[in-house]
Amino acid sequence: MSPKARLALLAAILVVALAGSIGFVWNVRRDQAASLAAAPAVSAGGDVTLLRSQPHMVFRSTALGQGYGQVAVVPLSDPAGPRAFTTASCERVYATAADAICLSADRGIVTTYKAQLLDTSWAPVRDLPLTGLPSRARLSRDGSLVATTTFVFGDSYANPGQFSTRTLVTRTDGEVVGDIEKFTLSVDGKVITAADKNLWGVTFLDDDAFYVTASSGGKTWLAEGSLSARTVKSIRSDVECPSLSPDRTRVAFKKHGDLSPGKWRLAVYDLRSGQETVLSETRSVDDQVEWLDDSTVIYGLPRDDETSASSDVWAVPADGTGEPKVLVSDAWSPAVVR
Repeated sequence: MSPKARLALLAAILVVALAGSIGFVWNVRRDQAASLAAAPAVSAGGDVTLLRSQPHMVFRSTALGQGYGQVAVVPLSDPAGPRAFTTASCERVYATAADAICLSADRGIVTTYKAQLLDTSWAPVRDLPLTGLPSRARLSRDGSLVATTTFVFGDSYANPGQFSTRTLVTRTDGEVVGDIEKFTLSVDGKVITAADKNLWGVTFLDDDAFYVTASSGGKTWLAEGSLSARTVKSIRSDVECPSLSPDRTRVAFKKHGDLSPGKWRLAVYDLRSGQETVLSETRSVDDQVEWLDDSTVIYGLPRDDETSASSDVWAVPADGTGEPKVLVSDAWSPAVVR
């Protein structure tokens, strides 16, 4: 076969492959659109601006139908009631009274992701750095600091086909404070320099101190960090995705323990006494939980039906008693704003 014929054959193969990819994406989107159109709508109502002036919850609506993926708001006085939809659509959202961080996806033949700071009217203020597939997002209490955790593919120390994490802290004016993985990590007084060092799931204590998950060598730790000192120090082992309580005395987290791979239990660690309390939620929760108040934690759980694209926000007492209950149906990525 002549070189010209080979080039023509290769071009034909590429055209067929591209056409197949476009056709596949079109069919998937057509099927998704049909499913969404057939789904019952959730009860919508309330004024977003008015709700922002009172204690409320912000979350990603996962109710199939109109509004799927949009950020919604409900009053804390009636979280299961009608939801007010904003103009923002996010994969993960977190909010304070001052602003919100939205991690969004543009799903085409190649999916791209974006991190945007939103103002109180839910309009984009600025784009923030994002290094991979969105995983976690948090704001400091005053809304001046943003932490985003993403999954990054291709780090040299990761096993083939696996991801590592990357956590960036940024000021809301756009200034990058730093990549937490580059901070000095010490575990039990020993500095960890291994290439597989990873840090993720920030929860802010103030405008300098924070708690975060640290990992290396297959182990994880709850660690306390300082932005100004650029240091992270371990506190205790087997902690992932910490979330600081409103009274700043406890951290809720997920722990692996002796469970099978990819499974976790929720627990609460008292920072003063060192006591751990395992919560009554027995299902595996892969989320960075939020605190509804000082006595209750909330978290997202996908529906048991594997064919469903929806999820719910559940609540469980933080003292290990009681039973988990659905707080907001068809919801994900909750943030409590007071």
